[in-house]
Amino acid sequence: MAAALDVLGDRWTLLVLRDLFWGKQRFGEFIASPEGIPTNILADRLARLENSGLLSAAPYQDNPPRLEYKITKKGRELLPTLLALAKWGEKHFPGTQAHFQSPDSP
Repeated sequence: MAAALDVLGDRWTLLVLRDLFWGKQRFGEFIASPEGIPTNILADRLARLENSGLLSAAPYQDNPPRLEYKITKKGRELLPTLLALAKWGEKHFPGTQAHFQSPDSP
């Protein structure tokens, strides 16, 4: 558990992963999320997730350089865990919504 928390155990990382599952791929798309992640923290989290093998980054523009992010197989394996956390939160914190659905949901 400690190894997983080293990568995932802060306020923002799971939200970035959620957004990847929702199909967000570019920095500006992540910034537009309702939680309002600061740009410096987002850049750090994306780099950490890439270094951990949970997402991959590829350039889509050279000048200025811009990256597109995609969830990897290793990252996709977290989907059941994220869904379970969202369901748990809805159950135990009445009045909240998970704002997380399976990418296969309509």
